[in-house]
Amino acid sequence: MAPTSIMACNTANRLIGLKWDNDLLPEACSCLEDDLPLPPSVPGGMVEFRRTLTTSFLFKFFLSVQQRLNLKDVPPPYRSACSLYHREPPHGAQMYQEVPEGQAREDAVGRPIMHLSALKQVTGEAVYTDDMPPIQGELYLGLVLSKKAHAKIVSIDPSEALKMPGVETFVSAEDVPGSNITGPVVLDEEVFASEKVTCVGQVVGAVLADTQAHAQRAAKAVVVQYEDLEPKIITIEDAILHQSFFHPINKIEKGNLEEAFERSDQIIEGELRIGGQEHFYLETCAAIVVPHGEDGEMEIFCSTQNPTKTQMLAAKALGVPANRVVCRMKRMGGGFGGKETRTCVISSVCAVAAHKVRRPVRIMLDRDEDMVITGTRHPFLGRYKVGFMSDGRVLALDISLYSNAGNSLDLSRGVTDRALFHSDSVYTIPNVRAVGYTCKTNTASNTAFRGFGGPQGLFFAESWISDVATKCGISQLTVREINMNKEGDLTHYNMKLERCQVQRCWEECLKQSDFHTRRRQVDRFNGENRWKKRGLAAIPTKFGISFTSTFLNQAGALVHVYTDGSVLVTHGGTEMGQGLHTKMVQVACRALKIPTSRIHISETSTNTVPNTSPTAASASSDLNGMAVKIACETILQRLEPYMGKGSWDDWVRAAYFDRVGLSATGFYRTPGLAYDMEKNEGRPFNYFCYGAAVSEVEIDCLTGDHTVLRTDIVMDVGDSLNPAIDIGQIEGAFVQGCGLFTMEEQVYSPEGVLYSRGPGMYKIPGFADIPIHFNVSLLRGAPNDKAIFSSKAVGEPPLFLASSVFFAIKDAIYSARADAGLKGTFRLDSPATAECIRMACEDQFTAQFPAAEPGSFKPWAIKL
Repeated sequence: MAPTSIMACNTANRLIGLKWDNDLLPEACSCLEDDLPLPPSVPGGMVEFRRTLTTSFLFKFFLSVQQRLNLKDVPPPYRSACSLYHREPPHGAQMYQEVPEGQAREDAVGRPIMHLSALKQVTGEAVYTDDMPPIQGELYLGLVLSKKAHAKIVSIDPSEALKMPGVETFVSAEDVPGSNITGPVVLDEEVFASEKVTCVGQVVGAVLADTQAHAQRAAKAVVVQYEDLEPKIITIEDAILHQSFFHPINKIEKGNLEEAFERSDQIIEGELRIGGQEHFYLETCAAIVVPHGEDGEMEIFCSTQNPTKTQMLAAKALGVPANRVVCRMKRMGGGFGGKETRTCVISSVCAVAAHKVRRPVRIMLDRDEDMVITGTRHPFLGRYKVGFMSDGRVLALDISLYSNAGNSLDLSRGVTDRALFHSDSVYTIPNVRAVGYTCKTNTASNTAFRGFGGPQGLFFAESWISDVATKCGISQLTVREINMNKEGDLTHYNMKLERCQVQRCWEECLKQSDFHTRRRQVDRFNGENRWKKRGLAAIPTKFGISFTSTFLNQAGALVHVYTDGSVLVTHGGTEMGQGLHTKMVQVACRALKIPTSRIHISETSTNTVPNTSPTAASASSDLNGMAVKIACETILQRLEPYMGKGSWDDWVRAAYFDRVGLSATGFYRTPGLAYDMEKNEGRPFNYFCYGAAVSEVEIDCLTGDHTVLRTDIVMDVGDSLNPAIDIGQIEGAFVQGCGLFTMEEQVYSPEGVLYSRGPGMYKIPGFADIPIHFNVSLLRGAPNDKAIFSSKAVGEPPLFLASSVFFAIKDAIYSARADAGLKGTFRLDSPATAECIRMACEDQFTAQFPAAEPGSFKPWAIKL
């Protein structure tokens, strides 16, 4: 008989014959404790949670039986342990400003126009990189990836792989015709690892074969011998211990901290963590490289947010000028920042392989490959000290932010800087010291992800301001309002706030959500229920718009008008489902005063618009929109002499026969941007986007499960270019943010192996995780004179509003802890998974299985 069966029998024997009453429960729990001797190394980890969950389910079962048998009436507050969630079909409202009276019918700006590729996408007709038909002679690339986090490469033996069916050749560092040294910002990476590897998932080599199956099977047959190197730095704590940082270590200082702390009535200190996040785009990284026969020319079709960087790094690896390499990109199936730089790892490898065999080469990563290779959002550790008065006014903030960059710099310094810029959230703090440490570790290089460090910095700010309110015994709303930014305030980096809309968003959101009435309802519900609790939270946000690297704030466009009156627009931005091409058609429509049906955007390519900035930082509509507008206005000026009579078609034909140029470029750079971190002066951002959200949740204190009952959002997007797209972006960002703050958790082994790869081990939000009531409103009458047609960015700013779900969960946990006799602040890291929620709701069941001592080592897994 199996050991588990023996234990089950022992439990049954101990319980048989006992009376079903309250004395039975502790005996049954004791039996379960004996039956669950899970060691710290058990697969799946979460030992205390799993043992606690088991007894919690037993308690639910006990109460349910008690209730059904009517042996003894279950106290009303305890009945919530037996109740199930009643989930209604989700519904909501979308509110936006109407198009002004008198606007021409053909002027599409401000109208809720459907995404131009929407029908193709839902019918499957939309063509993505790997949908392109095979090219004659094409080979498939299979990657050989490092299985060690930090090791010397002793030998690489592809002999067995080369014997396998369909295999053509093996490619490694020896085959790179140009430079094997690469990197999107600094040259600290290799196309193929040559002497050592610095993370699991690093590309060591590649196998070329006739099919994907043959290539992947052969890649696994390549034998790589390693010699382990020390240290293996996996976590942020490891990096701090070994002082493994990328330099310089940037700092923003303002005011006199020491004096401010002396004047403060109270001081709190704390430490908090926010985990990483996998991009999990629908289309994984993909590339097709086609070599041409002359002068080293090569064409790259790639799912990338950054065609120019793809072009430049491939050219560097090939040892040819950039003018011999063309990168073309029609659309992506999502990017979220994950395809800004890390796709270059794949495209450069493909380019080298195609050069070697002089044949087209294709690759599309499997999901688990993509998750291992391409990096994630940066995990952060924050350590802070806050000084404040008894009325809740914050005087001083001293915060150190540590980000896990991975094994190369990539964009990590910019991510850390943006976190520093956003470490004030929406609060005016007179004395600040914010220091950013970019940690170098032996994990895959982390990279851009929607928000680019902003959500991490904002999260720490909202956490400590929440604790300030708790310490002062004042409502969360009051403390936030006392410290909230006002028009004309200076940020901690000394940028003046102009047209500050945060208070308008805040007040409208509180009103639309009926916050104060619902606060009373939540308190009443919590007073009547012990094992289910509700929480309510209101969270504001402020997000700076511009690339923090000033030189990237530029864009180009090319507009062709053909003699039949049709218009082809090309610009430097890429379409990843966010509707950028749709908005650019709307911009051209207004600028040229013609219907959108006359305008088409085909693709983004480096041979039409050169030196493009990546489609990132929420600035693409601002930058490319202005470039398109400038190009269109140039053409319109040329057509002006012909506008006296006839139609658009007549003007175009007349200009053509007069030999007037019907093609024009447009170029735009954002004015007035410059910031000196050493002097702490200048304008790092062109403007700010503001917003506010109120979320209500219900948690099951015995399981850690939660559901979002309702969310209300008010978002400042200026005069929206397209309300349908903007609201879709707000809703999508919010749900993605819910993943970041409540369920998406990365788990690594102590050896640096990613365990949580693929949807079986990594949970992202599904349709059942969206708020049951979801109301989104665009702030009205708030034009923005610093962007195209008075609009504002929308891609990244709303994501942090999902932290309202996190803080609503924390509010609910406060009530559960109060019922258990626990008062005061407590630490809740992000994401607030079911495990975290359950273990924070401390009670007799969590006490039955005490957690390991602080600092003790759990050999199964390390959560970054």
